[in-house]
Amino acid sequence: MTQLGATITPEGIRFAAWSSSARRLWVSIFDEQGNRELDRMEMKPEGEVVHALFVSGLAAGTRYGFRADGDYAPERGLWFDPDKLLTDPYAVEIDRPYAYHWRLAAKRNEGADTAPLMPKAVATALPKAVPALPPLFRPGGLIYELNIRAFTKLHPDIPEEQRGTIAALAHPAIIEHLQRLGVSAVELMPVTAWIDERHLPPLGLSNAWGYNPVTFMALDPRLAPGGLAELRNTVAALRKAGIAVILDLVFNHTGESDRLGPTLSLRGFDNQAYYRHQPDGKLVNDTGTGNTVACDHPVMREMVLDTLRHFVRNAGVDGFRFDLAPVLGRVDGAFNPTAPLLGAIAGDPVLADRMLIAEPWDIGSNGYQLGNFRPPYLEWNDRYRDDVRRFWRGDAGLVGALATRLAGSSDVFAKTGQPVSRTVNFIAAHDGMTLADIVAYERKHNAANGEQNRDGHNENLSWNNGVEGETGNAAITSARFDDQCALLATLFASRGTIMLTAGDEFGRSQQGNNNAYAQDNAITWLDWAGRDRALERYASALGTLRRAVPALSDTDFLTGEPADATGIPDVAWLTETGTPLAEADWNDAARHRLVMLLGDMEGNRLAVMVNGDRRQCVFTLPSREGFGWQPAIKTQTLDLAHPLPGRSVNFMIERRAAKGGAGKGS
Repeated sequence: MTQLGATITPEGIRFAAWSSSARRLWVSIFDEQGNRELDRMEMKPEGEVVHALFVSGLAAGTRYGFRADGDYAPERGLWFDPDKLLTDPYAVEIDRPYAYHWRLAAKRNEGADTAPLMPKAVATALPKAVPALPPLFRPGGLIYELNIRAFTKLHPDIPEEQRGTIAALAHPAIIEHLQRLGVSAVELMPVTAWIDERHLPPLGLSNAWGYNPVTFMALDPRLAPGGLAELRNTVAALRKAGIAVILDLVFNHTGESDRLGPTLSLRGFDNQAYYRHQPDGKLVNDTGTGNTVACDHPVMREMVLDTLRHFVRNAGVDGFRFDLAPVLGRVDGAFNPTAPLLGAIAGDPVLADRMLIAEPWDIGSNGYQLGNFRPPYLEWNDRYRDDVRRFWRGDAGLVGALATRLAGSSDVFAKTGQPVSRTVNFIAAHDGMTLADIVAYERKHNAANGEQNRDGHNENLSWNNGVEGETGNAAITSARFDDQCALLATLFASRGTIMLTAGDEFGRSQQGNNNAYAQDNAITWLDWAGRDRALERYASALGTLRRAVPALSDTDFLTGEPADATGIPDVAWLTETGTPLAEADWNDAARHRLVMLLGDMEGNRLAVMVNGDRRQCVFTLPSREGFGWQPAIKTQTLDLAHPLPGRSVNFMIERRAAKGGAGKGS
């Protein structure tokens, strides 16, 4: 396809835009401040779908936008209006953030020119591509999901002018924190430019998460005032520290929303091509946001691929997480795991070795597709999240489910005959309650969102330990701490890739809000000064253990068969008395105790002792001549002769006794 967007040459700039149904297109050139339109020039058709124009004398830094004209018939999916300035879908930089205004959604001939309300694309000379280095991240590592603004806004060590920006992630204090936790990759919630949903400004709120993009390549100036170079430099700094960067990208919808939404870019160029429609012309809403991107259309497919290549070549990122990923695999409305776009991403020479992560659900027909993507895609595993929460909440009959989740969720990911799990295990994510709130709130508390607590999920599989929300009761506070430790330990003991959301390692709270997308304030900003340092130390110890014991981060399913030539099974499932779980034990609804005994390449064994009961319990582990059991985490002072506390996960490692010494076991 012809190169689209603004292509800079020594003589000037070539502008090109795609539309299969516009009759006329123009490029508008603006002054250096992006406020005054200096010229409006009509572009010429090049074939049936591309309009282009070369303008001599222009250089990098030129502010511009497009305009398109044709039929205006929203009932037929046609929204052409030359009074609507349109952002270049291929823009890699814009000069200001998007801001919602009713005029952006005005009908043709009922609103003034929107140029004063719109960001201007900035013609950008891309740097030399980042050297093609192998990705740092490998499945089985620890992904750390973070919202850049919320993560750094209150950090005391970051210069105030840098807080809330991508550059802040390269600060030594941030890198040190990530390294202590053993983070393999940071997953950045959307960094591309977004617009507020139209109902937020009247409520005095704004979109704090970024899952409402307009175009796909341009970074949001609020997060990246230094443009693409800021992202590139931060990726390089993190990579030098051994930490990969994964971008969370939204290719399922845009902020143009439903028929009452604004005309900002794709809608104004070719609404019928860029978005999916029902037979009667209405927009398909498989996303819950009002529109659904037509990822089965060739022009959209190529735009997605170009976007991903752009961030690999020009920023050096390790991979991508795809929001509402079934949309990318819908062909004529139905999900197909071998859809052209999914296959093209996985097979592209630039993208084939990148980490690809699918959020495997949308709200459309047959939209829940957990386990149905194909390698190499990893998948967010909400079955893991729910089963682990239910076990620690105290629900009955979940020992078998917990073991399955700890072992890599073969019931979900072995369906295609693969021996390796593609799971991304998580207990809490940006969407939902925080880890601390899971153990402190039985109900959502979303009144601050201005929707009378109607938004967000009603069932959170959470518990409050006796009091809803904040309390000064020391016993309840202690119980909540223990529950958080147990949840974290379960996560770090699980086979496959694991994901921790920023701040959950030190007890961040959103006051029970499970849908804090519109809370760009203290509800979501991480309180670094008030963090729970004891919990943070424990999370760091878990990270150290997971790195030290390869059997924890392996991605092969645990099967109970010998893992290697030592003949030691990769896992044995035991009762607290050290005997193998019998069929009756697996089916015992009252059972809340479990030992996962892992073998490793050196003949050592790791015991993960799970006491989900509130009562303490003495655990007995099988012993071998010449070996002895020791605490696996240095901060733990375990003695198998004494009861282990209720609501806890504890780790013991069996090592060969020193020469001349005697092995000791319980």
